[in-house]
Amino acid sequence: MSQFSADDEAELQSLLRHLLKSVKERISGAPSVECAEEILLHLEETDEHFHNYEFIRYLRHYVESVLGSVIEKETESCTSAEGQAVGSGQDTLVQTVTRKTRESNEYKKMVQSLKNTMMVVVESLINKFEEDQMRKEEMHRKNQHEQHSSHYTDNCSDSDSSFNQSYTFIKQEQLQVIAEKLDPSHPKEVRWDALQTLCCAPPSDVINCESWTILRKHLSAALADPDSAMSDKVLRFYAKTFSSSPLNITREIYTSLAKNLESDFLSRTMRIPTLTAGVDISSPDAARLLQKVRLLNEFQKEVPSFWIRHPEKYMEEIIESTLSLLTVTHEQSLRTTGSEKALEPVYFLAMLDIEATWFKKWMHGYYSRTVVLRLLEKKYKSLIVASLQQCIDYLESCSVYNDSISHVQHEQLIGTIRRTLYTGMELDYIYFVHSLCLLGRLLIYTHGRKLFPVKVKNRKDPVTLMDFIVMLIRIMYKHPNITISGISHADSLSPTSLVMEVLRTLCDRKECAIECIYTIPVIESLLSPIIALLKGKQVDFNRAETTLTHVADILARIATTERGLSLFLYEENNSSAEGESISAAHVIVQFTRKLLVEKIPALSESTTLTSLKGAFIFVCRQMYNTCEGLQVLKPYGLHDSIVQAWKKASSLSERVPTPVPGAISSSATQDLQNNMVWEETLLDNLLNFAATPKGLLLLQQTGATNECVTYMFSRFTKKLQVSRCEKFGYGVMVTQVAATAPGVVALQSSGFVKALVLELWSVLECGRDDVRMIHPKSTPMDPIDRSCQKAFLALVNLLSSYQAVYELISKQELPNKPEYPLREMPSSIIDIIDRLIIIDSDAKIHSLFNFEQSHTFGLRLLNVICCNLDTLLLLESQYKVSQILLNTQKENVTETSGNQGDFIIDGLSVERNHILVRVNLVGGPSERFLPPRALQKGIDPYPWPMFSSYPLPKSYIIEVPKKSASKQDSEICKFLASSKNSEKQTVWLEHCKKQFCKTMMTKPDAIRGNVLADLLEKIVMHRSVSTSECFFAATDYKAVDSSVKNQSLSSVDKLGIQISVRYGKYLNLLKEDSEQDLCLLMKHCKKFLVQQQAKVKSSLCCLQGGYPGYDWFASSVFLIMSGDKERALKCLLRFSNLLVSAFLWLPRLHASIHLPVEIAESGIHPVYSCTAHYIEMLLKIEVPLVFSAFRMSGFTPSQICQQWLAQCFWNYLDWTEICHYIATCIILGPDYQIYICIAVLKHLQQEILQHTQTQDLQVFLKEEAIPGFHVSNYLAYMERLEQTYRSMVLTDMRNIKLKIT
Repeated sequence: MSQFSADDEAELQSLLRHLLKSVKERISGAPSVECAEEILLHLEETDEHFHNYEFIRYLRHYVESVLGSVIEKETESCTSAEGQAVGSGQDTLVQTVTRKTRESNEYKKMVQSLKNTMMVVVESLINKFEEDQMRKEEMHRKNQHEQHSSHYTDNCSDSDSSFNQSYTFIKQEQLQVIAEKLDPSHPKEVRWDALQTLCCAPPSDVINCESWTILRKHLSAALADPDSAMSDKVLRFYAKTFSSSPLNITREIYTSLAKNLESDFLSRTMRIPTLTAGVDISSPDAARLLQKVRLLNEFQKEVPSFWIRHPEKYMEEIIESTLSLLTVTHEQSLRTTGSEKALEPVYFLAMLDIEATWFKKWMHGYYSRTVVLRLLEKKYKSLIVASLQQCIDYLESCSVYNDSISHVQHEQLIGTIRRTLYTGMELDYIYFVHSLCLLGRLLIYTHGRKLFPVKVKNRKDPVTLMDFIVMLIRIMYKHPNITISGISHADSLSPTSLVMEVLRTLCDRKECAIECIYTIPVIESLLSPIIALLKGKQVDFNRAETTLTHVADILARIATTERGLSLFLYEENNSSAEGESISAAHVIVQFTRKLLVEKIPALSESTTLTSLKGAFIFVCRQMYNTCEGLQVLKPYGLHDSIVQAWKKASSLSERVPTPVPGAISSSATQDLQNNMVWEETLLDNLLNFAATPKGLLLLQQTGATNECVTYMFSRFTKKLQVSRCEKFGYGVMVTQVAATAPGVVALQSSGFVKALVLELWSVLECGRDDVRMIHPKSTPMDPIDRSCQKAFLALVNLLSSYQAVYELISKQELPNKPEYPLREMPSSIIDIIDRLIIIDSDAKIHSLFNFEQSHTFGLRLLNVICCNLDTLLLLESQYKVSQILLNTQKENVTETSGNQGDFIIDGLSVERNHILVRVNLVGGPSERFLPPRALQKGIDPYPWPMFSSYPLPKSYIIEVPKKSASKQDSEICKFLASSKNSEKQTVWLEHCKKQFCKTMMTKPDAIRGNVLADLLEKIVMHRSVSTSECFFAATDYKAVDSSVKNQSLSSVDKLGIQISVRYGKYLNLLKEDSEQDLCLLMKHCKKFLVQQQAKVKSSLCCLQGGYPGYDWFASSVFLIMSGDKERALKCLLRFSNLLVSAFLWLPRLHASIHLPVEIAESGIHPVYSCTAHYIEMLLKIEVPLVFSAFRMSGFTPSQICQQWLAQCFWNYLDWTEICHYIATCIILGPDYQIYICIAVLKHLQQEILQHTQTQDLQVFLKEEAIPGFHVSNYLAYMERLEQTYRSMVLTDMRNIKLKIT
């Protein structure tokens, strides 16, 4: 059947003609031939009936008959071979068969035959079309001759928006005759004939003719003709012009129609309905008016899409004619008699466009908005006045409206089917909706808000922006609460919905919110019903719960912004139930607490109380998930109220019996579902306490941490948003939770850690599942591929804290299996260490598909987590990481005949070399050199020496510059030498502070060595003997070496002592035999601290014994005292009485008897819950860009600061700056610990912002030292912070011994 017969050609011709007729509308709408071709080419994609056309069916049958056998043959040949799978880079079965079929001779013959036949068919169709066209033209010429007219028909439209439309071209003389015939003085038949002829003329000819002025006047007269046929004909002419003409023509028609309508409302010739009588749309006059207005409104909504392409004067004419029409009032009307109010044009426009869509579109673009606002300000402000007046009138008549509308609620509602009569009250409401939408849109724009204040009648003072917003809120309180049925968008037209839409829009725009919402009167108006309920009063509106839920929505939107939150927290302009002046935050949290315990009589019997509770808890949540907000809300114990409500809801869920068919009614099932939703809502809100360090402690105290974290994990796996107000996901919250021991235990028990490890393994080793690879993946060029970057940062965030690492791996051995099946995936951090970091066997190497990439990933992770010195000591003590890396380096050499070959330089050996140097060297930015992890260009790509045993090559050790001994004639030395024991403690301490600050400002290098040791010794001694300075009770501890000599130290402590002694020798502070003295000091400290350790009941690993980390502060004091054990111990024992010891000396308060039992058992140190909390709080205020950078990166300032402070800035600052940090905190106060961290982050601002962009902020902060930072340079800045925040910060630091509420 490869050849076509004559019958086949005839059938094809018929089928093709039918296809073209079916798609005629699609083709005729194309602006060009090329576009028509495109439509036909893509017909299968755009036409759902494509495969049903007979022509297509015929072709399909023809192709199947010709190529069917070929396709079957090729399919069999491709699938016959057994064991062949389609792998990466191979064609699929379909592709192979298709390619071979197209290469066959049968296919080529079929295509050629089909092409030849279709050419004949198409040529035949074209010939027939031309014959038909010539026949039609001949008939047309005959008709023209018979009519003796000079008509000429053009098949093209006058514009590009109409296809195949005919117009009669008329000469100027004929248009002049038509204009004369349209004169109202002529008989109706003459005018009708003239109008008929005019409607056949192109609008462009009519508008541009010399008689247009007369024509326009007569067309307006025809519009007002009592004969509806005449006016309808004119309207059709106008509508035709609007749809088929460019703007330069349509604006003439539009302005003409607008002026005609304006004259209708101002003259006596047309009967305009009155407000009292209402509008019966079945009456001819009302119907005619609505037709005219509708035509205008349709054009109003369409014209903004193209008027920017035309001169501005055209647009201005349209806008001005519209505003002129809408500002016509019944006072201007010549028909107004007595007290009846004739309806104004705006009423009719509102009936057709109730939500003022036309105005919204006009205000959307800057091009038109500027014109609208300018005209409103200069000429037509009365439109704004009238709209505002309508809102005021509605507010004042709400109660009357409520009574009246309830009577007609089920009979005559807006939008119901077969409506003909609209009452005056309904028309007023329609106009109110239109006015509210118009004014709401106006408030969005700066120049729109500048139109306020507005002077209205019956009011002494103009209505300001705040007055209007307060008015809207009052409308929301007093609205009649009717639901309009019969239309799908009915609820959106209720007063509450309209007001809420305006308020939400304003809240979501910063400038609008500042001018309109963030004001005292508006906040007071929103809180007024809440304050009334707190005082036990009744609110004067129905459905209080629904209204209060809307209020909570607006309050939550306000609280999400910095300006709004500040307004809530610090503006004390609201009166409490006791009559005190308090801030909005206090009012909201008091109301929320009362809601939770159901102590509000007016709402206690409500069935919708649960949603109201959730709404107000959400408002509080926007405050307590910030440090400053929690500071204000903490005294109310909201976390306790929420957890009690959660426990109650949880117990109700547990009491529900097992579902049995027919046993539980639908209402009971619904109640169960509602209770489960409520339970999740409470958990969600409890979880958000974990957004801040102190909030996380509060959450831990509730006992619901595990449940909250499990809930977070369920949402995290579904990639759900934290809330509608949150811009970021759960990343920051996970990092915050992982900073504490109970938090990371909860993460592990929830399955989060396992899921994270599995996700890492899938992207690192497995690749994407079930994806056929046509092209192989490119070899990663970066040490960590972009596909693994997210998983890498998530692991860094999880393992950043030593507490997290300790809980996850302490006292756990590596699997070290003899064989690792390829399908076996790791599921814990121990597995990651075993499979990716400590690769010390062939079995581990062979278990990895991408050995180099995966091991590089593991070494990079090791490098980051080892930056925490405590984590480094733990890994060293448990797994001997350094020795394993050294052994691997020893094996990574070239094979030579000699004893030792050269090191092979590759990516892995360079990584190992860097880690080995990092873990062995201790020092600040100018005290150690770390080799880079990238090769250099040139002859020697890696000039730094590699090694396979310690000690390190000397090239990595920077010599400490020898500094001259401190001159004893410095002012600080003279002050210390002149101090007398008889001098009053307070006076001496003040003098010491001043002298210290002065020296730090002028000669900071003077405070070092013996001078520093003497200074710290004396300041500690003076403070410890002062009753006002002693915070902890003095403990009688006898420091006898013989009592501790037999005491053993942990392997972590031993390694820490070795590192400390090595650093002290490097600084020339210690002698060769100092290690024994430091061991004795550590034993004394441990014995002393164990005596003050409470017996706690906890499953946390970190609380099973003494402080799990190394005592870096005691080592620092030992170095300051130049290795003098007796002096260091004496200083530490005295220091332990001071408040500052709780924050500088972390082991001091580990599970301490000085802490409340609940806090001691929590495993959360005050350095985290207090110091880190205020670091985040002050950072947000003082260095907001840095705070935002942390939020964007998913990391927290508390994580890195906790690490810095735990190891006393070792490896991050030079020794001199570490000494200055310790001295500053001891002399000036423990709050300076916070100020120094703020100063460090401020110092690093540019680098932090840069690394936020490169998405490696946490890696940068942990791996890199802090070059160029000097405490003395920021002392003045820190003094300013002290003046601003000390009273708040120091008070909270002193409260660590109090039970948290």
